[in-house]
Amino acid sequence: MIYPDEAMLYAPVEWHDCSEGFEDIRYEKSTDGIAKITINRPQVRNAFRPLTVKEMIQALADARYDDNIGVIILTGAGDKAFCSGGDQKVRGDYGGYKDDSGVHHLNVLDFQRQIRTCP
Repeated sequence: MIYPDEAMLYAPVEWHDCSEGFEDIRYEKSTDGIAKITINRPQVRNAFRPLTVKEMIQALADARYDDNIGVIILTGAGDKAFCSGGDQKVRGDYGGYKDDSGVHHLNVLDFQRQIRTCP
């Protein structure tokens, strides 16, 4: 059996920021085929709001159809929580979750479906 060189095995990953246009997430791709989507709202323990979910769906779709990506990591910023769920303050302030078109829903199920069907 051939074992990889330890230096190569534990080499640091070189990340490229692909977050332009995103407010609630960080989206990065590595030179070795990894995409990383980070929920970036640590001040509310990464609670998601409609914009967060929309951005996660966009980043996941980009990674899914990028032939250079073989692994997608979903994580949360900060050290308190990965994600605390839906942001109840946003929900309460606006009479329920609304998307950009004013429709009352939080499309987390759409995001979960995208995760489940990702190759």
